[in-house]
Amino acid sequence: MTDASPASAATASRYKRVLLKISGEALMGPGTYGIDNDTVDRIAGEVKDAKELGVEISLVIGGGNIFRGMSPAAQGMERASADYMGMLATVMNALAMQNALEKIGLYTRVLSAIEMTAICEPYIRRRALRHMEKNRVVIFAAGTGNPFFTTDTAAALRSAEMGCDALLKGTQVDGVYSADPKKDPKAERFDTLTYHEVLMRDLKVMDQAAISLTRESGIPIVVFPIGAAGGVVGALTGSGPSTIISDR
Repeated sequence: MTDASPASAATASRYKRVLLKISGEALMGPGTYGIDNDTVDRIAGEVKDAKELGVEISLVIGGGNIFRGMSPAAQGMERASADYMGMLATVMNALAMQNALEKIGLYTRVLSAIEMTAICEPYIRRRALRHMEKNRVVIFAAGTGNPFFTTDTAAALRSAEMGCDALLKGTQVDGVYSADPKKDPKAERFDTLTYHEVLMRDLKVMDQAAISLTRESGIPIVVFPIGAAGGVVGALTGSGPSTIISDR
């Protein structure tokens, strides 16, 4: 058997099974609130490109484009109630993404940590694994189902439960920086980091619970630009800009 050609090797995914974490704000597109259908369709196309590499993929989508428990809009509310409202926002985003994915021919299932059987399936780990084995895209909604936990933590938890090879974190910049590069032109960009360095430097990649969970599970975090064309495939193949967080 001959070795793969350089071209085919360049387009091969480094990972077999991944979880893609997308912020709710990423679905706003050029808007300042809600869901931009063109943006959702573009991200769905990126997921399809990833599937064509033979990758098993699941998603966790935040709800900040609609409601966030820690947002100014939630001030004065009981924290638990505000967090539950944020979880419901993630279900709305999951349904929008499911619609976009199925329009382009990808079988998709939404599994919610809060039962609402009229519109999606309840989260059951073995059922989710079976969906992925059947080549379906799985979207995990409603976070962990508990208040006081972010969707970043939900993404880390689900990636561990699904036995993922990596957690892909889509952001508005091309990796992890020492500070916000939009505010600090001297911010340093990192190609690789360890979990310990992220925690010690207090880098705003994911919350500390999510970082600790991925570290314990040995799941690398790949931070890449979700707004760039081909960003998901670039993160999977290493051909695009990203920062990889692992124990190296």
